[in-house]
Amino acid sequence: MSAKKTPLYDKHVELGGNVVDYAGWMLPVDYVGLKEEHKAVRENVGIFDVSHMGEFEVKGKDALKFLNYVFTNDFSKADDFQITYTLIGNEQGGIIDDLLVYKYNDEHFLLVPNAANTQKDWDHLSPIAKDFDVELTNISDEVGEIAIQGPNSQKVLQKVVDYDLDSIEYYHFADDIEFKGHKLLISRTGYTGEDGFEVYTTREGIVAVWDAILEAGKEFDLQPCGLGCRDTLRFEASMPLYGNEMADDISPLEVGLKFAVKFDKDDFIGKAAMEKVKEEGPKRKLVGLEILDKRPPRQGYEVEKDGKKIGFITTGYLSPTLNKRLANALIDIEEAEMGNEVDVVVRNKNNKAKVVSRRFLKK
Repeated sequence: MSAKKTPLYDKHVELGGNVVDYAGWMLPVDYVGLKEEHKAVRENVGIFDVSHMGEFEVKGKDALKFLNYVFTNDFSKADDFQITYTLIGNEQGGIIDDLLVYKYNDEHFLLVPNAANTQKDWDHLSPIAKDFDVELTNISDEVGEIAIQGPNSQKVLQKVVDYDLDSIEYYHFADDIEFKGHKLLISRTGYTGEDGFEVYTTREGIVAVWDAILEAGKEFDLQPCGLGCRDTLRFEASMPLYGNEMADDISPLEVGLKFAVKFDKDDFIGKAAMEKVKEEGPKRKLVGLEILDKRPPRQGYEVEKDGKKIGFITTGYLSPTLNKRLANALIDIEEAEMGNEVDVVVRNKNNKAKVVSRRFLKK
């Protein structure tokens, strides 16, 4: 099956983007280079096409009850127009996906799952929805989304929309914002560690928004950005990625995501298994590593202590901001103390590393 194209595919080609197949979508990995794009977001402003993300709508009398059963977080505690980070757990206590939940009210929610997991999440959620008085709709193919990120993101976006962006707090959203005959949903979350916004609208509307932001961003040297720096930015900011720091056989309690699991609410999928891990204590822990040798760490590399395997790298990079070889690693809890020296095995050679805080970026 050929890869899908987002509504902005032609724009990426026009701008000289290095387009690749990512999770079944044709998307730019970069335009001018990962380091330059990474720096633009950290210091100025960048724009990303994230139209490949999924979108499901949940409406109905049991919407809140349904979400509180299928997800780990508690949406009864969220205000209207607030966004909540949550996980989909499995019965074994692992993670099916992580996603953002936009709450309009107790009977209306928007879910934004990862692009690579959209079908998997749909297949998991839709049979369960039949047991509740809810209507679950997959609107992914109708929606376009862009993210504008960086210290100057608000200044650029404010030139485009006639809506006071100061009124949108972090992890909140506003809806029905008029733009050239299109209705926009604008949220303030971000996946980079910087201030920023997401804009959702129709497939036709997102092209008009993209063009307007590029035009408004000229005086700020706004930089179109690809998937490459999206990953280095989120990594530096200690934000997990499904398939790296999360998987069906990884517990949220092993990887610092206990805050998204509300044990004090009624039963939810995976609760019993996660409570067992909580009571017994997790056997592994996600830690930061600083690699002291020259070879950069990569996902999947083994981590050893005294010749014995103690875990593996989940993400590793030469950090563009800090210019250090850094990694996240899921390792045995006994070896997770700060400063502990370990080895990362690269092409059958041991590279010295030490356990450090995963908060690489002090923001």
